[in-house]
Amino acid sequence: MTLQTETARLDAIHQAPWLLENQSSHYRRLYRLALLVGDGAMLLLAFALAYWLRFQVGITVSPEVTPVPQHYIRLVLILIPLWLPLFSLLRLYDFHYLLGGTAEYAQAFNATTSGMMIVILASFVDPSFRISRAWLLMSWLLSTGLICGNRFLLRRLAYAQWRRSRFLTPTLIVGTNQEAMALAAKLRESVNTGLAVLGFVSTDGDDEGSMRLSALDGLPVLGNMNALPRLIQNHHVGEIVVASTALSRDQLTEVFRCVTAMPQVEIRLSSGLYEILTTGMRVTRKGDVPLMSLNRLRLDPLESFLKAALDYTLIFFSLPVLVPLFAVVAVLIKLDSPGPVFYRRRVLGVGGKEFDAFKFRTMAVNGDEILARYPQLQAELQATHKLKYDPRVTRMGRWLRRTSLDELPQLINVLLGQMSLVGPRMISPEEADEYGRLKLNLLTVKPGLTGLWQVSGRSDLSYEERVRLDMQYIRNYSIWLDLQILFVQTIPVVLQGRGAY
Repeated sequence: MTLQTETARLDAIHQAPWLLENQSSHYRRLYRLALLVGDGAMLLLAFALAYWLRFQVGITVSPEVTPVPQHYIRLVLILIPLWLPLFSLLRLYDFHYLLGGTAEYAQAFNATTSGMMIVILASFVDPSFRISRAWLLMSWLLSTGLICGNRFLLRRLAYAQWRRSRFLTPTLIVGTNQEAMALAAKLRESVNTGLAVLGFVSTDGDDEGSMRLSALDGLPVLGNMNALPRLIQNHHVGEIVVASTALSRDQLTEVFRCVTAMPQVEIRLSSGLYEILTTGMRVTRKGDVPLMSLNRLRLDPLESFLKAALDYTLIFFSLPVLVPLFAVVAVLIKLDSPGPVFYRRRVLGVGGKEFDAFKFRTMAVNGDEILARYPQLQAELQATHKLKYDPRVTRMGRWLRRTSLDELPQLINVLLGQMSLVGPRMISPEEADEYGRLKLNLLTVKPGLTGLWQVSGRSDLSYEERVRLDMQYIRNYSIWLDLQILFVQTIPVVLQGRGAY
């Protein structure tokens, strides 16, 4: 989003915040209705397809069951009105779980499974209630897949509307410190939040202190804590995001007291470590005390499974090409210069665990001696960790780097579970200190053969820009981002050889 577009959008929001709030409320009603109608239609389609597959195609585990269409029609007419309220009880229409992350799909799976368990229980309680087991199994699988698919498509439609600045929820950020600014930047940058950040609320206790801060990062400081009720009313605020590190205990209590009397306003509390850690947090209870625990890994189990499945599937289907290519490159390296075919570089993986990353050797075995002749290049290497004109690189090595084939042996690291096809750049233990506190983020995901920094300029980028892109990838990870990087961005970059040296 350009600065001009963002400014115009904010002007429109401030001129008519009531319209934005009304749009958001109207949108939520429409979205819930679309989900409800879509879920009903998907259930009907799933049950019909299961019947067709069982009794027309003949997929079965119990051939003795005789099809009685009227029996299954009555059953479907009972199940759909029964399952939809069950879905509501299991919070499938609750906006706390909609339009963000994979929790919505997990809950859809739990809901269809619970619904099918009711049917199975009924068949045990009433012996006269006979039903095809194959129909049950296929109905469960199809209903789960179709309902998740329906929600996936509706989510894409919602994101498209948000990108057009429609149906956004007016939002205030309480706090003006570094965490508050990081929260505002992220919420404004992402098109999938559904929030329109109007500005900040200062934690200064007096109006004069608040007036000293007229704006932060292009957003206005609208007032202080004393003005919060008035700001919520005047700007028709639907959500408040609290930067917890910006408030004292008493101030935080006051915010909750103020918002408690406004049921239409959602209040969200940041972890206090947003700008430092990307892994997220979970709330558990010990006795009567709710405690927040930091997730050690950035990806949840489902995301990790999908990422690994993508890695292994692509490698498996590429083996007929990769095996001969490995052999040819190995022979060419041996013919070009003396030394081993592979080079091992000690790098950091998930959790800071060290491992050897494999590459085809691209340098002369006496590279240190060669570089010692060029003190200026040594200094450049120390500063940027890259040399555009490196005297240590062999003839074959230059070609391998230009085509990125030197990275291919890292597929072995992917198969060993140490790397992924897409991820942040791998770093050595010595280099980790240059990431500062951001190192904690980098070590929560596997490093990748390719990633945002590789497809955004590779070695032509400054070191700071590489770090920023790595953090951007980690914060915004999705399986769709991996697919985009692999198939839309990586191939053109490799073919052009841009930034490869």
